[in-house]
Amino acid sequence: MTADNNAIRPDEAAARRRLWRVAWGLARNDFHARFAGSYFGILWAFAQPVATILLFWFVFQVGFRAAPTADGIPYGLWLAAGLTPWFFFAEAWMAATAALTEYSYLVKKVVFQVELLPVIKILSALFFHLAFVLVLVSLSLSLGRMPTWHLLQLPYYGFCMLALVMALGSLTAAILPFFRDLNQLLAIVLQFGLWLTPIMWPVTMVPERFRWLFKFNPVGYVVDGYRDALFGQAWVWQHGPTTLGFWCLTATLGAAAGLIYRRLSPHFADVL
Repeated sequence: MTADNNAIRPDEAAARRRLWRVAWGLARNDFHARFAGSYFGILWAFAQPVATILLFWFVFQVGFRAAPTADGIPYGLWLAAGLTPWFFFAEAWMAATAALTEYSYLVKKVVFQVELLPVIKILSALFFHLAFVLVLVSLSLSLGRMPTWHLLQLPYYGFCMLALVMALGSLTAAILPFFRDLNQLLAIVLQFGLWLTPIMWPVTMVPERFRWLFKFNPVGYVVDGYRDALFGQAWVWQHGPTTLGFWCLTATLGAAAGLIYRRLSPHFADVL
């Protein structure tokens, strides 16, 4: 095959750019539509996660007297740093899973690439996540935690979470039209995941001989990364084996999602 055949023709490149512009526009519309007509608008996007953080803070710090970390980080701030990536993960995965059923009218259009539909929902969730990260950094500053050079790692760990949720969301989005109970199963998985991921408790609470099991949790890798970036605890290259494992798992999930999409996409219009 010649180089000319391998190269992307200008008309194909332009078509792809138009498609991504459409996806970006649909993501913005989806974000605004979630709060259209409500009195407080986008403030509702912050209400639920803030209420959850306050509830857990009250239970663990006021009720169970959770002390600051060994580095002197207030428990409430440490908790917020762990819940912030989790909120994005849970919301984006659930929304991406339902993307094909929600946009079924686009699935039936031959000219639309349906694999972009989960991406639209994930980008919509990303808008709010970026705003919440700014709130988290501001909260850290207000509590006297000055940022260090480790904060430069935050975009990397954000990209890690984005890659993971795109792989998982694309996989489950392709399956949902054929197995409508998946949404309910996914909600249960997320409930267990919240408590099995070291978000509200440190992994040092686990006996030493069992801690290696938690290295297989890709969300735990990102949660630890957010805390490392915000509190200046470690650099990404200090987690070499865990980083390699995370990207191997994410790549495997992405490959599986692509394979399942190619196998099932010809039948989407028949079941939606």
